[in-house]
Amino acid sequence: MSGSYEDSVGLEVSSDSFWEVGNYKRTVKRIDDGNRLCTDLMNCIHERARIEKAYALQLTDWAKRWKQMVEKGPQYGTVEKAWHALMTEAEKVSDLHLNIKHALMSEDFEKIKNWQKDAFHKQMIGGFKETKEAEDGFRKAQKPWAKKLKEVDGSKKAYHAACKEEKLAISRENNSKADPALNPEQLKKLQDKVERSKQDVLKTKEKYEKALKDLESCTPQYMENMDQMFEQCQQSEDKRLQFFREVLLEVQKHLDLSNNPNYKIIYVDLEQSIQSADAQEDLKWFHSNHGPGMSMNWPQFEEWSADLNRTLSRREKRKPADGVTLTGINQTGEQVSQQSKHSSNLNAQNLTVPSVQSSYNPFEEEEETSSTISDKDDNRKKNVSSYEKSQSYPAEWSDDESNNPFASSETNGDSNPFDEEASTGVEVQVRALYDYEGQEHDELSFKAGEEFMKIEDEDEQGWCKGRLAAGQVGLYPANYVEAIQ
Repeated sequence: MSGSYEDSVGLEVSSDSFWEVGNYKRTVKRIDDGNRLCTDLMNCIHERARIEKAYALQLTDWAKRWKQMVEKGPQYGTVEKAWHALMTEAEKVSDLHLNIKHALMSEDFEKIKNWQKDAFHKQMIGGFKETKEAEDGFRKAQKPWAKKLKEVDGSKKAYHAACKEEKLAISRENNSKADPALNPEQLKKLQDKVERSKQDVLKTKEKYEKALKDLESCTPQYMENMDQMFEQCQQSEDKRLQFFREVLLEVQKHLDLSNNPNYKIIYVDLEQSIQSADAQEDLKWFHSNHGPGMSMNWPQFEEWSADLNRTLSRREKRKPADGVTLTGINQTGEQVSQQSKHSSNLNAQNLTVPSVQSSYNPFEEEEETSSTISDKDDNRKKNVSSYEKSQSYPAEWSDDESNNPFASSETNGDSNPFDEEASTGVEVQVRALYDYEGQEHDELSFKAGEEFMKIEDEDEQGWCKGRLAAGQVGLYPANYVEAIQ
């Protein structure tokens, strides 16, 4: 029985109809395709989750980098806050996309994976249990009808062969009648052949018609059984299609940020932050903190007082918060003579004057001090930067005091108050380790490798007094030179 059925499966298919023998295999293949489609959908969701994660990380990196750049940049006030709101938006949107990635993988991906595991059961010999059951069901439903179909095909071939033999026998008989050389005995044999062939035609025709009748009687049951199996496959496929539709709707909900209230709030907050930016408020703030609105200790006439005329260390340190350094003032008249008499001390009047700003940030707040000559910044102990060396200052902030009514009329260096001072310590020859450019009129300028004399030891603020080969006397940072052994 099974052998005949296998032979019937190999019959040539005359059409592409589902009812033809073996054409049910397309329906069975759909089960394997369903398992493959589950895997494809999981791969699709997994790839989208990776994209969501990568986008979220890019947003976070972008926000972090630009937040630092804006904080270190020159933007200020409410516009700076509005700019920062863009980075805040990116961080919040990044969190939402990470949530999408999490939902796709932990909910949708896992749901498909579990459904696939429940719907398709692998066999030890390969394939799926559901595929084998469908295959066996269709084979069982088709087997009786396929057997009858094979009988019909056999009887048809026999009938057609008999008809062909009959026609050939009749043709031979007719040709023999026209041949006078043919004896009566031979003619009798040809006539008998024609008669037998006619009987064979009748017999094969009757058998062919009977086989068709049997096939027709078997067809309704065949159609019913095939239809039942097809409906079972349809129900299984309907479950898969409905499940895919449900999963895709859930994926759509996870991806759709337009209906996410948190997503809408992000952009409402962003709009409010940007709308709150007030150009006039920022200009007013800058006017008060970096412009004409700043307070200023304007120079005023002060009477000389013996209590105020105290001896100061030439290089007292300013606090790091102080933003400016007041320049020294050339003293004239009796004050110069007093300097020549007191070489180790510098008497300073309690005057307040504009100074060279030690920091070049145009938005750094300037502070004014009064009562004494100011001291150097801590950075004076470090290498002078190339920016500071090449920086040219405006005339009104220059150390050139040719227009200063309190300064002498001689050029800087020609009237150095230390020129006439005698060294009270042991002179030591030193060599410059770095280039140094004097920032005030009483400081020396030299190049790395230049040799000169140290005529006064380092004070508590780290400054020494020296004399260049050209004879100029002044102060210099102690850590800029080394003694020559």
